[in-house]
Amino acid sequence: MSKYFGTDGFRGEANVTLTVDHAFQVGRFLGWYYNQHEGHKAQIVIGKDTRRSSYMFECALSAGITASGADVYLMHVTTTPSVSYIAKIDEFDCGIMISASHNPFHDNGIKLINRHGEKMEQEVIDRIEEYLDSGRDLPYATGEEIGRVIDYASGRNRYIGYLISLATHSYKDMKVALDCANGSAWMIAKSVFEALGAETYVLSNTPNGININDNCGSTHIGQLQEYVKANHMDIGFAFDGDADRCLAVDEKGNLVDGDGILYIYGVYMKEREKLVNNTVVTTIMSNFGLYKAFDALGIEYEKTDVGDKYVYECMRAKGHLIGGEQSGHIIFGKYANTGDGILTAIKLMQAMLSRKLPLSKLTQDLKIYPQVLKNVKVQDKERALNDFAVQNAVREVSERLGDQGRILLRKSGTEPVLRVMVEAPTHELCQENVDAVIAVMEQRGLVLEVKS
Repeated sequence: MSKYFGTDGFRGEANVTLTVDHAFQVGRFLGWYYNQHEGHKAQIVIGKDTRRSSYMFECALSAGITASGADVYLMHVTTTPSVSYIAKIDEFDCGIMISASHNPFHDNGIKLINRHGEKMEQEVIDRIEEYLDSGRDLPYATGEEIGRVIDYASGRNRYIGYLISLATHSYKDMKVALDCANGSAWMIAKSVFEALGAETYVLSNTPNGININDNCGSTHIGQLQEYVKANHMDIGFAFDGDADRCLAVDEKGNLVDGDGILYIYGVYMKEREKLVNNTVVTTIMSNFGLYKAFDALGIEYEKTDVGDKYVYECMRAKGHLIGGEQSGHIIFGKYANTGDGILTAIKLMQAMLSRKLPLSKLTQDLKIYPQVLKNVKVQDKERALNDFAVQNAVREVSERLGDQGRILLRKSGTEPVLRVMVEAPTHELCQENVDAVIAVMEQRGLVLEVKS
């Protein structure tokens, strides 16, 4: 596990755990690192979300990069997938997105993207972390070798054009609601859907630096559900702060999460014989009902660790074309190397318009199982996870549930916590089996605290 960078970048509370000095030093290293080839002037593209601190971090990164002699291209407020797209298509040395995704405004993050539009290689991350802790100096550029800062809003506009080009249908006469989370999608999503002819209604599109993800967007879906029902929308989409996630709401106001989106588009691809390897990539947190539905249709699936990073790695290694997470990170491998919320909305519209059915009809054969998840704080995650009595309790639950449910015991990557999750035909059965495992953990003296 990296000291600073997790699966989704260097993230923390702005100027507390992620400081402006960190950003400057990351910029210093990247500018120096990509300037190593003789005769090569490194070029790095930067985007940001709407957090107040994003402007500060943009300035610090730019100062560090240019001080090391590389050029910076600023896309300004834009989405994570747009930086990924532009880093690849315009052959930048790397890309940087300043965002803490779905977190509240006081957090922020530095996401690094390689020249292929993918998450940065671990080897480079390791070298950045070594530099951050080393205290060593890097040479400053001087004279005409000092880097430039260049406005690159045109890159964002070209990305919008790319999204529009991927739509296969006109959205004329479609009433579409968009919850932009007061974040990165606040201008882009509206531009795309209006260009495609939709009657577009936008919520949470007045960012002020501190209202990103504040009771809106994909982490607070209730606002969109109520709006869709009350205003008789055909469909609604909710994005997170940097718009790499998308959740949908059908015309009845029902949530269609990442599992529902994977089901709809996986079935659509199979019907058209486009589902390469007949496989959809999921994470271990996808709902048991999704797997039952895929089994019934003869669709195969992979299960990765939690994190879109692992989904993409599986897709790339095995040649699969669709994968994602319950949270709404969906990767369409033919079109992008990362989760893209607006692209996800476009592809969902394609499935709905091609089949000439409302969204609710496309999910009617997907039965999501009730789920109970509890977080158990422990002193030692490995000891608790591998305790023989706990393992026996998990095995007994699994045997009781058989093919009518499942249990998952996993450790948190960032906290001293084990997560106990059960999915079963009834909520009561879920609760009963989760509590049975936790009771054994308590008997073994492993538990400090239990949270729902």
